[in-house]
Amino acid sequence: MILVTGATGTIGSELLRQLAARGEKARALTRDPTAARVPAGVEVVRGDYHEPASVEAAMSGVSALFAVGVLGPGDADADAALVAAARAAGVRRVVKLSSIGTGDPALGNWHLGGEQAVQASELEWTVLRPSSFASNTLSWAEAIHSGNPVSNMTGAGTQGVIDPRDVSEVAAEALLAPGHTGRTYTLTGPELLTTSDQAAALAEVLGRPVATVDVPPDALREQFIEAGMSETYAEGVLAGTAYVRRGGNAVLTEDVRQVLGREPRTYAEWARDHKEAFARD
Repeated sequence: MILVTGATGTIGSELLRQLAARGEKARALTRDPTAARVPAGVEVVRGDYHEPASVEAAMSGVSALFAVGVLGPGDADADAALVAAARAAGVRRVVKLSSIGTGDPALGNWHLGGEQAVQASELEWTVLRPSSFASNTLSWAEAIHSGNPVSNMTGAGTQGVIDPRDVSEVAAEALLAPGHTGRTYTLTGPELLTTSDQAAALAEVLGRPVATVDVPPDALREQFIEAGMSETYAEGVLAGTAYVRRGGNAVLTEDVRQVLGREPRTYAEWARDHKEAFARD
């Protein structure tokens, strides 16, 4: 049995689809099982990081764990608690979803404690550090529907934008196959892209222009706070955007190809497959 935390999120939900397609036994951990939409055959259980007993119960009979414990700066201890519960339950393998650049002092390092916890756990561990998700541009849909420019928060900074499906597929391999223990994979797409590059690729798919507008850090901070972010969370996100602007995330690796035996999907492929999300009503 494989326990998937973050089961309704971008990576967790796709991972469940892939595990179910392979015929693997999977259990989805969610705070609201009644709202979860999972593939047939996947078990759904309630669990809340703030209620340790619920997480411990979900670990019963589990052999491998997909750990998504950090949702923001206030959740820094969640990964360590997940790992402790996994060890106590006799789980053998853990795959930790982290983030590219973890450990760099220029970033918030919300995931660093979780990486350290799995590395010290004596379990068979693998850490995944994906770059920026292609799916982040789904946040542009409303602006595109309205014919407005999309926000460029990272200027001319480039990133190895990755299709979340590739991250989930690597996670499945690390959970199921030998040879990944003790490895930290930095997962990127095949090309470095700016926000404007992504907008251009999306425009090509949609057959109409997608303009961008640069949003300076001070304006971003105001937007984040108005949207309800805490100061700590907002500062962490701003540190990440500044890191990209400076070229810190201009990184490409061969890790997806090495694990999956094929090249990662391009942003254009992702855009074609998700065209309907941006189509006008």
